Amino acid sequence: MKKSILVIALLSTVFAQNYNIKDALVAGNGIVASAKAEEFIKTANSIDYKLISEGNINALLKDATPISETKDIKVQREHFSNLSNNMASLAKSVKLTTEPIYQAYCPMKKANWLSNDKAIKNPYYGSAMLTCGKVVETINQ
Repeated sequence: MKKSILVIALLSTVFAQNYNIKDALVAGNGIVASAKAEEFIKTANSIDYKLISEGNINALLKDATPISETKDIKVQREHFSNLSNNMASLAKSVKLTTEPIYQAYCPMKKANWLSNDKAIKNPYYGSAMLTCGKVVETINQ
């Protein structure tokens, strides 16, 4: 029982860190996005392959690493699209959080992102098009 609580806590942390990256991109802050991606990478590296497959973890690391290595918001936003897709796939296969997960879609970018809130705050365009998009799926665990 204790082990499953710890597993959910660890996976919830990964998910919260993904939201932190998204929030930094929404705010247009490449410095914070880079720092939050570094935190995400540290947590992802600590996950046992019995919880999430090595392939899934490597995909997340591949997507998060370029975000952590630059302060250029445009480059970070390009890589965030893949990170969001891989996090969505993971959320559909593994219980990552006890809260609902909202998958939103930006028709201008043709890209998804995940949020813990139904309100649209677009990470791909930030303040330029903050409310562009719509929730396309609710992933209830």
